[in-house]
Amino acid sequence: MWRDARWLLGLTGVCLLLGASPLVASDGTINITGSVTAGTCVVSGSGTGSAKSIAVALPAVQTSALTASGEVAARTSFSISISDCGSGVTKATTYFEPGGTVNPTTGNLRLQGSSSATLVEIQLLNGSGSSSGGAAFSPIVLGATQAGQNSATYAVSSGAATLNYYAQYYATGAATAGTANSSVQFTMLYQ
Repeated sequence: MWRDARWLLGLTGVCLLLGASPLVASDGTINITGSVTAGTCVVSGSGTGSAKSIAVALPAVQTSALTASGEVAARTSFSISISDCGSGVTKATTYFEPGGTVNPTTGNLRLQGSSSATLVEIQLLNGSGSSSGGAAFSPIVLGATQAGQNSATYAVSSGAATLNYYAQYYATGAATAGTANSSVQFTMLYQ
């Protein structure tokens, strides 16, 4: 008899555990909005498919040009050209993606490679010709949100635009000699 009671008690316990529901309460709602658009553009650059590479060759500079934090050298222009934009695209902005090469403290690019110069980063700047956003020669703050990045917005006319930028060496102290290579991924944002 006692054996049957233990079995029945065990079975009742299992049933209670299986039937028990956790206590939950709704504390709020998250509403997500967005849109999917067909209006994109073709980005110029080398490579195949949607990922394009844009080469920027900074000239060699002597360490004497970068002896103290904040000194800059070798400002070099580059551009991102877009074409074949949909009729609804009137503006374009470049968002420079965060990643391992981005120094979130300075907003610049870290150098890559074991033979890299030290106490040097690469800073990106807005170029001329923007319709709104960052002024010419103003720093782009890599690693920031889209709104905080200061990347200029350019008007798209007749389905095309050229977005102008600069890259330059930026000293974080007295530079030592070495290579100065880096990279950053970007995403084009259209309005």
